[in-house]
This record gives sequence, C-alpha cells and structure tokens, in this order.
Amino acid sequence: MTGMRTRVESCSEDETRAAGAALALRLSAGAWVLLSGGLGAGKTAFIRGMAEGLGVDPAEVSSPTFTLVHEYRGRLPLAHVDLYRVAEGDVEELGLDELASAGGIVAVEWAERLARGVRGAIRVDISDLGDDRRAITIEETASDYSDR
Repeated sequence: MTGMRTRVESCSEDETRAAGAALALRLSAGAWVLLSGGLGAGKTAFIRGMAEGLGVDPAEVSSPTFTLVHEYRGRLPLAHVDLYRVAEGDVEELGLDELASAGGIVAVEWAERLARGVRGAIRVDISDLGDDRRAITIEETASDYSDR
C-alpha cells in the first residue's frame, strides 16, 4: 500500500498544535496515531492540537504520565495514552484495542514501547532542532483513515 510522508518544521508550540489539529481533521473512527520523540519534544502539544481539531478545548489536555490514559469527547472520542512509565510487557493489559474499536482515536506517546505494531497506524516523530524549533514527520498509509 502506498504511503505518504510529510515533514513540517515548527517554530513554536502553537505551530506544533496546528500540525496536530490539521491531522485530526482527516482522522476517522478507529485511527491510531503513534508518537515518538524525546522528553519535551512536543508530543503532548501535538496531541493537544489533535484534540482541538476534534472539537475539544485544548486547555483540557494534559500529559497522562501518571494516569496513563486520558479520554476526551469531541467529534470523535480521543484516548491520549502515555507509555513512558509502562513496562513493555504491561502494555497489553491497558486495553488499547478496545479504545479504538469503541469508535475513537487512540494517540500514543512513547509508542516505541508497544510490544507489537498497529496495522495502518499513523506514525508521528517529533525531533527537537534546538530553541523552539521542531521537525515533525508524519507517516501515513492509504488505509489510515478507515476502520481497522
């Protein structure tokens, strides 16, 4: 299946949020967005933008580092997952597949901790370029916008 790779350079948190909002406008129920990037790279800011694109007040979005999953109600439900503090073997116990199959979007920070891949997932890598600059690479396949 053909894929699409987009690279955006962001110079502020607002621009990172705008990139997330633009992606969210194209998502459909069951979509997975897997984010990677170092601490402070802007993963939560990107998901804050996704929430905004789905009609959720972005001020409601915070990192779920200690609760692991935050759920937000918008045009589609958004499950915001942070795997930073989760051991790889414990990820399966979180029930992430059920979140997606319930008609929502699952956005996962620290997705490299998933023990298995997710078919059709959109991958977002955020690299810190220094100062407030970020390189945001979004990799999508043609099946990313359909139900799994």
